[in-house]
Amino acid sequence: MVMIANFIFPIFLIFIGCFVFVSNRKFLLVTLLSLEYIVLSLFLFIFMFLSYFSSELYFSMMFLTFSVCEGALGLSILVSMIRTHGNNYMQSFNILLC
Repeated sequence: MVMIANFIFPIFLIFIGCFVFVSNRKFLLVTLLSLEYIVLSLFLFIFMFLSYFSSELYFSMMFLTFSVCEGALGLSILVSMIRTHGNNYMQSFNILLC
């Protein structure tokens, strides 16, 4: 019963992060932070899952490496958007699609 609760907690964290991602769409920075929160919750779930089955943890290190690259890419998009438009509103991001 305790192991089921240990697997439900990261899944609950992932759902909270998805809810924040879907509900708050005003600022780009808040959406990037919610995406990082989801990635860290997924990392916690993968780490607990691999530890429970006594597997190798190399996949979790690869996942962490890709999540750092994703975070750096998001920050570079945020910085370029602030330099070009002066703010980080999601309404300004629609102008970039034209």
